[in-house]
Order: sequence, then C-alpha cells, then structure tokens
Amino acid sequence: GFSGNIMAAAAEPEQIEKFLDGLKYDDKDLVVAIAQDVDTGAILMQGFADRTAVRTTITKRKATFFSRSRQAQWTKGETSGNFISVKSIHLDCDKDSLIYLGVPDGPTCHTGAHTCYYSQVDGTDGA
Repeated sequence: GFSGNIMAAAAEPEQIEKFLDGLKYDDKDLVVAIAQDVDTGAILMQGFADRTAVRTTITKRKATFFSRSRQAQWTKGETSGNFISVKSIHLDCDKDSLIYLGVPDGPTCHTGAHTCYYSQVDGTDGA
C-alpha cells in the first residue's frame, strides 16, 4: 500500500490510486470519513466516502463525501458555502476510516452549530 504524505503526492495520480487501492471499503464500497478541526481538535462531522470522494478530497483539498441517501458525491459547503479546507488526511490502523483534518469556513452543521456533535447525551445537559 501507499506510505507517505498523500496530500504532498496529490500531483502524482499513480500515488493517489495506490493509496485508494489500499483502503478497506465496506460492502457498499465506502469508508468512514470524519472531519476534524485542525485548530481546535473538535470533531466536526462524520460521513462516508467512496473512492471518488476520497480522490476528490485529496486533489481539491475540500472535504468530500458520498451521500448514502442521495447516492451521490457531495463536497461539504457546496450548498452552504461552509467548506472544510483539508490540510491532511489520516488513516486508521484498519484502513477503513479516514480523518479529514482541516479548517472549516463556517459552521459545519446544517443547524448552524460549529460541529454536528453539539448534543451531550450524559449529564444534566443530556439529550
């Protein structure tokens, strides 16, 4: 599989394809994709990405996912204008989950919250 900085290799299509080949996709050809704020460490959102969405994230440096409900690729911010500029991509040990570490242009959640994880389910403020 690919070893090294995939974002630095973005100009090398064969390196990108080698990285994509090394991912462990589920039965729907998806991997988990988590967007995390590079400055605060906050988890912004979690989605799924197919091979094309991961490739787009690498080459365009914008967090891109695959919508299971719409069965279509989408780049976070294409509707709201609140893109997530991806600085680096991190792969977990099982190669089935990615973190898009980046800078959000604005609120990530469709509710207007900075992160989709604003509801605490334990304690006095629990849902």
